[in-house]
Amino acid sequence: APVAVIPMVVYPYGKRFTNFPQAILGLAQAMGPVGGWLAVSGSWSWEAVVLGLAVGIWIGGFDLIYACQDVDTDREIGVKSVPARFGIPAAIWGARACHTVTTALFAWYAVLTDAGAFFWLGLLIVAGAFVYEHTIVRPHDLSRLNRAFFSVNGFIGIALFVCALLDLLVRGLTV
Repeated sequence: APVAVIPMVVYPYGKRFTNFPQAILGLAQAMGPVGGWLAVSGSWSWEAVVLGLAVGIWIGGFDLIYACQDVDTDREIGVKSVPARFGIPAAIWGARACHTVTTALFAWYAVLTDAGAFFWLGLLIVAGAFVYEHTIVRPHDLSRLNRAFFSVNGFIGIALFVCALLDLLVRGLTV
């Protein structure tokens, strides 16, 4: 746990020294699945690393979207971020790239863990939600940013969890 706390503490201060604080947040969140896996199983797992990367890149990507609403204030007071440094269009494209990589990592995780049909269904739902998220937020129209950030990402987390749990229940909860 102490190692995982470091990026969470550094994240808010990262906005003072790097244009990529979203990467620090992603790193902090990526440690969760790896740490959870280690705590439960007591052993290292590359599957957990792939899952952690998927989660971290997903969260870093949606934080790129969220940071777009603060770009004017960030520039005015000197807070650093991708949107403040490179502009809102670059941040939106960065988020799209992050969510594409996230989807690929979730698919890799599914292959590594021999996931069943329900997990793959969940992954299709997640991919569709990412597409929806990126159709409602445009660089010059952030009016639906809160829907994308809060509602869609909340839906993604719940949908993937429910489908993964169903997959485990159908295939049998074995360790």
